[in-house]
Amino acid sequence: MKFETFTAGHLQQRYQYKSFEPIPVNQEWTWEDPAINTLLESATRALGELNAFSLIVPDIDLFIHMHVVKEAQTSSKIEGTQTGIDEALMPEDRIDPEKRDDWREVRNYVDAVNGAIADLATVPLSNRLLRQTHATLMQGVRGEHKQPGEFRTSQNWIGGSSLTDAVFIPPHPDGVPELMSDLERFWHNDQVQVPHLVRLAISHYQFETIHPFLDGNGRIGRLLMPLYLVSHRLLAKPSLYLSDFFERNRASYYDSLMRVRVSNDMVHWVRFFLSGVAETATKGRDTFQQILALRTEVEQTILGLGKRVPNARKLLNLLYSNPLVSASVIERDLGVTQQTANALVRDFIQLGILKEITGQPRWRTYVFDRYLTLFIR
Repeated sequence: MKFETFTAGHLQQRYQYKSFEPIPVNQEWTWEDPAINTLLESATRALGELNAFSLIVPDIDLFIHMHVVKEAQTSSKIEGTQTGIDEALMPEDRIDPEKRDDWREVRNYVDAVNGAIADLATVPLSNRLLRQTHATLMQGVRGEHKQPGEFRTSQNWIGGSSLTDAVFIPPHPDGVPELMSDLERFWHNDQVQVPHLVRLAISHYQFETIHPFLDGNGRIGRLLMPLYLVSHRLLAKPSLYLSDFFERNRASYYDSLMRVRVSNDMVHWVRFFLSGVAETATKGRDTFQQILALRTEVEQTILGLGKRVPNARKLLNLLYSNPLVSASVIERDLGVTQQTANALVRDFIQLGILKEITGQPRWRTYVFDRYLTLFIR
């Protein structure tokens, strides 16, 4: 199928509405547009440079956790969840009661990412894995009664208040199982010569068009991307997340997807997607470089602590995973006494590594601000 001549699907009359029925994607794909080749080269190179850090950085998983939290916060933000990255890092008992529903959605996303990546060691990228991940995402939050972990058996829609004024109506539920099976076959079809990043662009479009779940489709569709890249060994660790790019270009993101459905313009979508991969991978590479520079600096800084250096190094590793801590958390996670935990906090404040952010005499929280800032830019 050539991008320039393909037809995305057709509208099918239903009772009082028309659903969009997309064509299957498990086939050969070609294109004439030379810009796609150039963008594909740039995106592949940037992805390789990002992956290099996953292979050479010691204790990379400490930093990957922050990438996952940032993705969870941003992907949920696209869906209207109002939780800042600093709040996402706090325990639930420190979150205002009126904000806890949003907080749980973000934390569920973190659990969903971590669980899915772990499962890839024994389970291939599949609809089974996506359904398991969806069940984790929906557990105990808004949408928990909308068939968590199961493909929908009723009609959904995007935009508007009902089927009668919807912006887009995905395929009828009867067709969802076969469309998703076709998509799964496409992920693993070695008989078609389609580069992985182009295949991923098509897959994300197709997933969002099928909208196989009653809720959570945007988040699962964005999570599909790092799962695909790790599954096919384009990334050793889940370090590329496009939600930040999509959130900053939200109107263009939704417009590009709709242009495929309405105008058959797959070229525009693939260009947009590959640009996002190149920009995001480059930004991720730069973030890793800044992390390594900061790590070298602060580890030099703590060398003057004498016999407290071993515990100080343990605290730094804790902060790389979660840059917001309290003395009680340090005491618990490092297995030290309350006196030692408080002494470490004082040392880190004096060295300019930590600063107190609550302004309260009790339940104080401290932040490794220079590190957290790298994930907010």
